[in-house]
Amino acid sequence: MSSLKSLQPQEVFSFFETLSGIPRGSGNEKEVADWVVNFARDRGLEASQDGMHCVLVKKPGQHGLEDAPPLILHGHLDMVCEKDDGVTHDFMSDPIELLVQGDFVTANGTSLGADNGIGVSYILALLDSQDLPHPPLEAVLTAMEEKGKVGAAQFDTSRLSGKRMIDFNWITDKEILAGCSGDVTFTVDLPAEWESVPGTHTEARLLKVRGLAGGHCEFDIHLERANAVLVLARILNGLLSQHDVRISDPHGGAQNNAIPADAQAVLLLRPEEVGDVEKAVAELERTLADEYRLADPDVRLRLEPAERPERAFSAEAGARFARLTALIPNGVLSWSLAVPGIVESSNNLGTVRTTSDGARLMSTITAAVTSRKHEIFDRVRSLAALAGGGVVVEQYGLDAPEFPYHPGSRILGTAQAAFRDVMGSEPDVHVSQCSLELGMFSRKIPGLDIISIGTELHDLHSPKETVNHTSVAKVWPLVQAVVSRLS
Repeated sequence: MSSLKSLQPQEVFSFFETLSGIPRGSGNEKEVADWVVNFARDRGLEASQDGMHCVLVKKPGQHGLEDAPPLILHGHLDMVCEKDDGVTHDFMSDPIELLVQGDFVTANGTSLGADNGIGVSYILALLDSQDLPHPPLEAVLTAMEEKGKVGAAQFDTSRLSGKRMIDFNWITDKEILAGCSGDVTFTVDLPAEWESVPGTHTEARLLKVRGLAGGHCEFDIHLERANAVLVLARILNGLLSQHDVRISDPHGGAQNNAIPADAQAVLLLRPEEVGDVEKAVAELERTLADEYRLADPDVRLRLEPAERPERAFSAEAGARFARLTALIPNGVLSWSLAVPGIVESSNNLGTVRTTSDGARLMSTITAAVTSRKHEIFDRVRSLAALAGGGVVVEQYGLDAPEFPYHPGSRILGTAQAAFRDVMGSEPDVHVSQCSLELGMFSRKIPGLDIISIGTELHDLHSPKETVNHTSVAKVWPLVQAVVSRLS
């Protein structure tokens, strides 16, 4: 692991380097939660974690702000685990290998975890500070944010007394986030009607979709990048319309809120059709290369010899899987009329996994308007009903509400003034198409006054993820200025 000891501010980057050494993919947060609790208790702070490994740390106010109203700090402990094709990395046990490249910190072949590791590092630095004036702090570090905001949904907010919050899960240092969308995740279970592979289908090929850029399902959805799961469905539909193909073991995507960069399935073929299938896949690769020459120019389709499985989807179930997957709404579905240039609603078909019964798709709808989100969900239910064959659509996790913009926010006014003084410019007060956990907290704590402060991050949820360390050097003084003014 490359050392970040040459980067400033060290009080932030030292924590980020420590976090990068602890595996913390969604659902694997216990080790990092234990570390944070021990860090806090070593400093005499009150700290605890719940059954989902969400952590709460409380620190008294200091240097004249002991009696000020408490301030809630928020970030999430988990990260999205993505890696380049061919990279050997076990996200359950291996540390992230950090690299410094000019103004940017990145990882060697994997996602970086700056989302939300940098934000958590700001919070740890505030908890560690001895000379910074600040009000009483209540640091909430949630788990499973990247998997449906499950941790925040069950977090017991009755343990909090603060009525104002700074979140650090934002991606630019030029804005103060003052509102965002909500989301809901759903699963689609498709029965395989498993059958023994026909004796006529003696050839097995692994069909692979590779080379796609992927990205964040909210920040990158408008870039029109290819979705590997949908590309896979497109190929399967084309092949099934012309050839007697059976499919098995579909798999693709990292998780529901990342645009899938890879997907694959095993094809069972008659020997006499292998050549025609190879030609069809090669022709579609050329078509996709032309279609995505600007948005996703490195798309690759591959057919490789595979071990012949003992079972496959029935012909009818395979066709149902390919057709329904291709029809699920994906990408930008509406643009905001209230905030021009902002996506109002979108859907990301994030993963496909083989199950004991068949296949499961997982997808996330993001919308600034709750009714629009539910209308899209109803469309998917209608598609499933038309598909028949025992297809089941269910909500996964909770329905995360939007975080509404309040122009009269007092903490926003304080942050704007601090931004002008520290950054020397006027911040853009932004309302985003993304969905964060803030809507959940605002619904649970009536009157909660919230903003989010961010750092320059790029290519989240992908192996290209970076953080600009010069941005961290600018944002840390801003963070200190804001908290010290909250009397």
